[in-house]
Amino acid sequence: MLLLFVPIGITVDLAEKVGKMLENDVPFGEVAYYYLDFTVYFANLLFPLFLFLSVIWFTSKLANNTEIVAFLSSGVSFSRFLRPYIIGATIVASFALFLGMYLAPIASQGFNEFKFKYLRKNRKVQQTRDVYQQINDNDYIYVSNFIPRNKSGQNFTYEHFEGNEMKYKIFASNIRYTEEDSTYQLTNYMKRSFNNSIETVERENRKQLDLPFELEDLTPVQYAAETKSYGDLLKFIAAEKRRGSPNIGRYEVVKLRKWSIPVSIFILTIIAVAVSSVKRRGGMGVNLAVGIAIAMIYVFFDKVFGVMAEQSNFSALVAVWFPNVIFGILAIYLLQNAKR
Repeated sequence: MLLLFVPIGITVDLAEKVGKMLENDVPFGEVAYYYLDFTVYFANLLFPLFLFLSVIWFTSKLANNTEIVAFLSSGVSFSRFLRPYIIGATIVASFALFLGMYLAPIASQGFNEFKFKYLRKNRKVQQTRDVYQQINDNDYIYVSNFIPRNKSGQNFTYEHFEGNEMKYKIFASNIRYTEEDSTYQLTNYMKRSFNNSIETVERENRKQLDLPFELEDLTPVQYAAETKSYGDLLKFIAAEKRRGSPNIGRYEVVKLRKWSIPVSIFILTIIAVAVSSVKRRGGMGVNLAVGIAIAMIYVFFDKVFGVMAEQSNFSALVAVWFPNVIFGILAIYLLQNAKR
Protein backbone atom coordinates (compact mmCIF):
# COMPACT_ATOMS: atom_id res chain seq x y z
CA MET A 1 0.00 0.00 0.00
CA LEU A 2 2.88 2.36 0.75
CA LEU A 3 4.47 1.59 -2.62
CA LEU A 4 1.09 2.15 -4.26
CA PHE A 5 -0.06 5.38 -2.63
CA VAL A 6 3.16 7.30 -1.87
CA PRO A 7 4.28 7.58 -5.54
CA ILE A 8 0.76 8.70 -6.45
CA GLY A 9 0.90 11.32 -3.69
CA ILE A 10 4.32 12.53 -4.87
CA THR A 11 3.11 12.74 -8.48
CA VAL A 12 0.00 14.75 -7.56
CA ASP A 13 1.99 17.05 -5.25
CA LEU A 14 4.69 17.63 -7.87
CA ALA A 15 2.11 18.37 -10.58
CA GLU A 16 0.52 20.96 -8.28
CA LYS A 17 3.75 22.66 -7.17
CA VAL A 18 6.17 22.29 -10.06
CA GLY A 19 5.24 25.78 -11.35
CA LYS A 20 6.23 27.45 -8.07
CA MET A 21 9.39 25.37 -7.84
CA LEU A 22 10.49 26.50 -11.30
CA GLU A 23 9.47 30.09 -10.56
CA ASN A 24 11.61 30.15 -7.40
CA ASP A 25 14.57 28.29 -9.00
CA VAL A 26 14.53 25.57 -6.35
CA PRO A 27 17.72 23.40 -6.56
CA PHE A 28 17.09 19.79 -7.59
CA GLY A 29 18.81 18.49 -4.47
CA GLU A 30 16.40 20.36 -2.21
CA VAL A 31 13.43 19.03 -4.19
CA ALA A 32 14.75 15.47 -3.75
CA TYR A 33 15.16 15.97 0.02
CA TYR A 34 11.70 17.54 0.18
CA TYR A 35 10.06 14.46 -1.33
CA LEU A 36 12.05 12.17 0.94
CA ASP A 37 10.70 14.15 3.90
CA PHE A 38 7.26 14.17 2.20
CA THR A 39 7.29 10.36 2.09
CA VAL A 40 8.19 9.95 5.77
CA TYR A 41 5.83 12.76 6.87
CA PHE A 42 2.72 11.36 5.18
CA ALA A 43 3.61 7.73 5.81
CA ASN A 44 3.62 8.57 9.53
CA LEU A 45 0.22 10.30 9.31
CA LEU A 46 -1.43 7.59 7.19
CA PHE A 47 0.26 4.49 8.57
CA PRO A 48 -2.90 3.17 10.32
CA LEU A 49 -5.02 3.70 7.20
CA PHE A 50 -2.48 2.00 4.92
CA LEU A 51 -2.43 -0.98 7.29
CA PHE A 52 -6.24 -0.95 7.48
CA LEU A 53 -6.63 -1.19 3.70
CA SER A 54 -3.86 -3.79 3.49
CA VAL A 55 -5.59 -6.05 6.00
CA ILE A 56 -8.93 -5.69 4.19
CA TRP A 57 -7.29 -6.53 0.84
CA PHE A 58 -5.47 -9.60 2.18
CA THR A 59 -8.33 -10.96 4.31
CA SER A 60 -10.87 -10.44 1.52
CA LYS A 61 -8.74 -12.63 -0.76
CA LEU A 62 -8.74 -15.34 1.91
CA ALA A 63 -12.52 -15.04 2.29
CA ASN A 64 -13.17 -15.12 -1.46
CA ASN A 65 -11.09 -18.29 -1.76
CA THR A 66 -13.16 -19.85 1.08
CA GLU A 67 -9.98 -20.34 3.10
CA ILE A 68 -11.40 -18.71 6.24
CA VAL A 69 -14.34 -21.13 6.18
CA ALA A 70 -11.82 -23.99 6.00
CA PHE A 71 -9.89 -22.61 8.98
CA LEU A 72 -12.93 -22.25 11.18
CA SER A 73 -14.48 -25.57 10.04
CA SER A 74 -11.33 -27.43 11.07
CA GLY A 75 -11.85 -26.29 14.67
CA VAL A 76 -9.61 -23.20 14.70
CA SER A 77 -11.20 -20.50 16.85
CA PHE A 78 -11.66 -16.98 15.52
CA SER A 79 -9.34 -15.71 18.26
CA ARG A 80 -6.62 -18.07 17.05
CA PHE A 81 -7.26 -16.97 13.47
CA LEU A 82 -6.86 -13.36 14.62
CA ARG A 83 -3.54 -13.96 16.42
CA PRO A 84 -1.20 -13.48 13.41
CA TYR A 85 -2.92 -10.18 12.66
CA ILE A 86 -2.28 -8.97 16.21
CA ILE A 87 1.37 -10.04 15.98
CA GLY A 88 1.71 -8.20 12.68
CA ALA A 89 -0.05 -5.14 14.09
CA THR A 90 2.36 -5.16 17.06
CA ILE A 91 5.38 -5.11 14.72
CA VAL A 92 3.89 -2.30 12.63
CA ALA A 93 2.77 -0.33 15.72
CA SER A 94 6.29 -0.57 17.19
CA PHE A 95 7.74 0.81 13.98
CA ALA A 96 5.06 3.54 13.86
CA LEU A 97 5.89 4.50 17.46
CA PHE A 98 9.61 4.79 16.65
CA LEU A 99 8.78 6.70 13.47
CA GLY A 100 6.55 9.18 15.30
CA MET A 101 8.96 9.69 18.20
CA TYR A 102 12.20 10.22 16.27
CA LEU A 103 12.12 10.04 12.44
CA ALA A 104 8.90 11.92 11.66
CA PRO A 105 9.99 15.11 13.55
CA ILE A 106 13.13 15.33 11.38
CA ALA A 107 11.06 14.85 8.23
CA SER A 108 8.45 17.33 9.43
CA GLN A 109 11.06 20.05 9.90
CA GLY A 110 12.45 19.60 6.40
CA PHE A 111 8.98 19.31 4.87
CA ASN A 112 7.62 22.47 6.53
CA GLU A 113 10.76 24.56 6.05
CA PHE A 114 10.82 23.79 2.32
CA LYS A 115 7.11 24.50 1.98
CA PHE A 116 7.22 27.89 3.66
CA LYS A 117 10.57 28.87 2.12
CA TYR A 118 9.69 28.21 -1.52
CA LEU A 119 5.96 27.50 -1.83
CA ARG A 120 4.19 29.79 0.64
CA LYS A 121 6.29 32.89 0.89
CA ASN A 122 3.29 35.14 1.45
CA ARG A 123 1.43 32.83 3.82
CA LYS A 124 1.48 33.20 7.60
CA VAL A 125 3.25 30.31 9.31
CA GLN A 126 3.86 32.18 12.53
CA GLN A 127 1.55 33.55 15.16
CA THR A 128 1.59 37.30 14.57
CA ARG A 129 -1.37 38.69 16.56
CA ASP A 130 -1.71 39.12 20.31
CA VAL A 131 1.58 37.43 21.13
CA TYR A 132 1.94 37.12 24.91
CA GLN A 133 4.95 35.25 26.27
CA GLN A 134 6.63 34.64 29.62
CA ILE A 135 10.25 34.51 28.47
CA ASN A 136 11.70 33.57 31.88
CA ASP A 137 10.70 33.56 35.55
CA ASN A 138 10.72 37.36 35.80
CA ASP A 139 10.00 38.82 32.35
CA TYR A 140 6.88 39.02 30.17
CA ILE A 141 6.43 40.45 26.68
CA TYR A 142 3.38 41.36 24.62
CA VAL A 143 2.91 42.65 21.07
CA SER A 144 -0.48 43.17 19.44
CA ASN A 145 0.64 42.69 15.84
CA PHE A 146 3.99 41.48 14.48
CA ILE A 147 5.10 41.33 10.82
CA PRO A 148 7.86 38.69 10.41
CA ARG A 149 8.86 39.98 6.97
CA ASN A 150 9.71 43.45 8.38
CA LYS A 151 10.71 42.17 11.83
CA SER A 152 8.53 44.88 13.36
CA GLY A 153 5.52 44.98 15.65
CA GLN A 154 3.00 47.32 17.23
CA ASN A 155 1.93 48.04 20.80
CA PHE A 156 4.88 46.40 22.52
CA THR A 157 4.99 45.88 26.29
CA TYR A 158 7.81 44.50 28.44
CA GLU A 159 7.29 43.76 32.15
CA HIS A 160 9.97 42.84 34.69
CA PHE A 161 9.08 41.36 38.09
CA GLU A 162 11.09 40.42 41.14
CA GLY A 163 8.98 38.02 43.14
CA ASN A 164 5.43 39.38 43.05
CA GLU A 165 6.55 42.99 42.68
CA MET A 166 6.80 44.76 39.33
CA LYS A 167 10.08 46.67 39.09
CA TYR A 168 9.59 48.34 35.70
CA LYS A 169 7.40 48.29 32.64
CA ILE A 170 8.35 49.39 29.12
CA PHE A 171 5.85 50.60 26.51
CA ALA A 172 6.43 51.32 22.81
CA SER A 173 4.05 51.99 19.94
CA ASN A 174 6.44 50.18 17.59
CA ILE A 175 9.29 47.68 17.95
CA ARG A 176 11.75 46.71 15.20
CA TYR A 177 14.53 44.14 15.31
CA THR A 178 17.93 45.37 14.05
CA GLU A 179 19.97 42.51 12.62
CA GLU A 180 23.30 44.41 12.50
CA ASP A 181 23.71 44.56 16.27
CA SER A 182 20.88 42.19 17.39
CA THR A 183 19.08 44.95 19.28
CA TYR A 184 15.55 46.34 19.24
CA GLN A 185 14.57 49.86 18.20
CA LEU A 186 11.57 51.18 20.13
CA THR A 187 9.44 54.10 18.91
CA ASN A 188 7.54 56.34 21.38
CA TYR A 189 9.44 54.65 24.18
CA MET A 190 8.25 54.97 27.79
CA LYS A 191 9.62 53.22 30.87
CA ARG A 192 7.88 53.27 34.25
CA SER A 193 10.13 52.19 37.14
CA PHE A 194 8.88 51.40 40.65
CA ASN A 195 11.06 51.64 43.74
CA ASN A 196 8.95 51.12 46.87
CA SER A 197 6.36 53.91 46.62
CA ILE A 198 8.39 56.06 44.22
CA GLU A 199 7.59 55.91 40.50
CA THR A 200 9.84 57.38 37.82
CA VAL A 201 8.94 57.79 34.15
CA GLU A 202 11.40 57.92 31.26
CA ARG A 203 10.32 58.95 27.75
CA GLU A 204 12.12 59.05 24.40
CA ASN A 205 10.98 59.24 20.78
CA ARG A 206 13.41 56.46 19.81
CA LYS A 207 15.35 54.06 21.99
CA GLN A 208 17.80 51.27 21.08
CA LEU A 209 17.77 48.43 23.62
CA ASP A 210 19.35 45.01 24.02
CA LEU A 211 16.40 43.06 25.43
CA PRO A 212 16.78 39.54 26.89
CA PHE A 213 14.68 37.59 24.37
CA GLU A 214 15.04 36.23 20.85
CA LEU A 215 13.10 37.27 17.76
CA GLU A 216 11.50 33.79 17.75
CA ASP A 217 9.80 34.65 21.07
CA LEU A 218 7.81 37.31 19.19
CA THR A 219 7.00 34.99 16.30
CA PRO A 220 6.43 31.44 17.60
CA VAL A 221 6.31 28.94 14.71
CA GLN A 222 3.02 27.02 14.64
CA TYR A 223 4.56 23.72 13.54
CA ALA A 224 7.41 23.86 16.11
CA ALA A 225 6.08 20.90 18.11
CA GLU A 226 6.02 18.64 15.03
CA THR A 227 9.77 19.05 14.55
CA LYS A 228 10.83 17.81 18.01
CA SER A 229 11.56 14.32 19.28
CA TYR A 230 9.41 13.17 22.18
CA GLY A 231 11.85 14.13 24.94
CA ASP A 232 12.47 17.57 23.46
CA LEU A 233 8.74 17.99 22.91
CA LEU A 234 7.99 17.46 26.61
CA LYS A 235 10.57 20.11 27.56
CA PHE A 236 9.23 22.44 24.87
CA ILE A 237 5.62 22.14 26.09
CA ALA A 238 6.66 22.74 29.70
CA ALA A 239 8.55 25.88 28.67
CA GLU A 240 5.63 27.13 26.56
CA LYS A 241 3.22 26.61 29.46
CA ARG A 242 5.44 28.77 31.67
CA ARG A 243 5.44 31.42 28.96
CA GLY A 244 1.66 31.35 28.65
CA SER A 245 1.71 30.37 24.97
CA PRO A 246 -1.72 30.31 23.29
CA ASN A 247 -0.63 27.32 21.17
CA ILE A 248 -0.55 24.77 24.00
CA GLY A 249 -3.58 22.93 22.58
CA ARG A 250 -1.80 22.46 19.25
CA TYR A 251 1.35 21.18 20.96
CA GLU A 252 -0.59 18.79 23.22
CA VAL A 253 -2.34 17.30 20.18
CA VAL A 254 1.04 16.58 18.58
CA LYS A 255 2.29 14.92 21.79
CA LEU A 256 -0.77 12.73 22.32
CA ARG A 257 -0.93 11.61 18.68
CA LYS A 258 2.49 10.01 19.05
CA TRP A 259 0.78 7.47 21.35
CA SER A 260 -2.68 7.33 19.77
CA ILE A 261 -1.45 6.34 16.29
CA PRO A 262 0.09 3.01 17.44
CA VAL A 263 -3.08 2.23 19.42
CA SER A 264 -5.27 3.03 16.39
CA ILE A 265 -3.27 0.44 14.39
CA PHE A 266 -4.62 -2.34 16.64
CA ILE A 267 -8.17 -0.98 16.54
CA LEU A 268 -8.26 -0.61 12.75
CA THR A 269 -6.67 -4.04 12.26
CA ILE A 270 -9.43 -5.71 14.29
CA ILE A 271 -12.13 -3.76 12.40
CA ALA A 272 -10.56 -4.71 9.05
CA VAL A 273 -10.46 -8.42 9.91
CA ALA A 274 -14.02 -8.41 11.23
CA VAL A 275 -15.38 -6.59 8.16
CA SER A 276 -13.52 -8.57 5.51
CA SER A 277 -13.49 -12.10 6.95
CA VAL A 278 -17.01 -12.83 5.68
CA LYS A 279 -17.41 -13.91 2.05
CA ARG A 280 -19.81 -11.48 0.32
CA ARG A 281 -21.60 -11.60 -3.00
CA GLY A 282 -19.83 -8.46 -4.21
CA GLY A 283 -16.42 -9.89 -3.34
CA MET A 284 -13.39 -7.79 -2.47
CA GLY A 285 -14.91 -4.63 -3.97
CA VAL A 286 -17.67 -4.50 -1.33
CA ASN A 287 -15.18 -5.05 1.50
CA LEU A 288 -12.89 -2.31 0.18
CA ALA A 289 -15.85 0.07 -0.21
CA VAL A 290 -16.95 -0.56 3.39
CA GLY A 291 -13.34 -0.24 4.58
CA ILE A 292 -12.73 3.05 2.78
CA ALA A 293 -16.00 4.45 4.17
CA ILE A 294 -14.94 3.52 7.73
CA ALA A 295 -11.49 4.99 7.12
CA MET A 296 -12.95 8.29 5.89
CA ILE A 297 -15.22 8.53 8.95
CA TYR A 298 -12.20 7.91 11.19
CA VAL A 299 -10.18 10.62 9.43
CA PHE A 300 -13.15 13.00 9.69
CA PHE A 301 -13.45 12.52 13.46
CA ASP A 302 -9.69 12.81 13.90
CA LYS A 303 -9.39 16.05 11.93
CA VAL A 304 -12.49 17.76 13.35
CA PHE A 305 -11.61 17.10 16.99
CA GLY A 306 -7.94 17.90 16.34
CA VAL A 307 -8.83 21.32 14.93
CA MET A 308 -11.19 21.98 17.86
CA ALA A 309 -8.35 21.34 20.31
CA GLU A 310 -5.91 23.50 18.33
CA GLN A 311 -8.24 26.47 17.88
CA SER A 312 -10.12 26.52 21.20
CA ASN A 313 -9.99 25.41 24.83
CA PHE A 314 -11.34 21.96 23.93
CA SER A 315 -9.41 19.22 25.74
CA ALA A 316 -6.55 17.83 23.63
CA LEU A 317 -6.83 14.51 25.47
CA VAL A 318 -10.49 14.12 24.47
CA ALA A 319 -9.82 15.35 20.92
CA VAL A 320 -7.04 12.84 20.24
CA TRP A 321 -8.48 9.79 21.98
CA PHE A 322 -12.19 10.21 21.20
CA PRO A 323 -11.92 8.63 17.69
CA ASN A 324 -9.98 5.68 19.15
CA VAL A 325 -12.59 5.17 21.90
CA ILE A 326 -15.50 5.27 19.42
CA PHE A 327 -13.80 2.98 16.91
CA GLY A 328 -12.55 0.74 19.74
CA ILE A 329 -16.18 0.13 20.75
CA LEU A 330 -17.02 -0.49 17.07
CA ALA A 331 -14.11 -2.95 16.84
CA ILE A 332 -15.39 -4.93 19.85
CA TYR A 333 -18.92 -5.05 18.39
CA LEU A 334 -17.76 -6.14 14.92
CA LEU A 335 -15.39 -8.74 16.40
CA GLN A 336 -18.16 -10.31 18.47
CA ASN A 337 -20.44 -10.32 15.43
CA ALA A 338 -17.71 -11.89 13.25
CA LYS A 339 -17.18 -14.67 15.84
CA ARG A 340 -20.87 -15.53 15.69
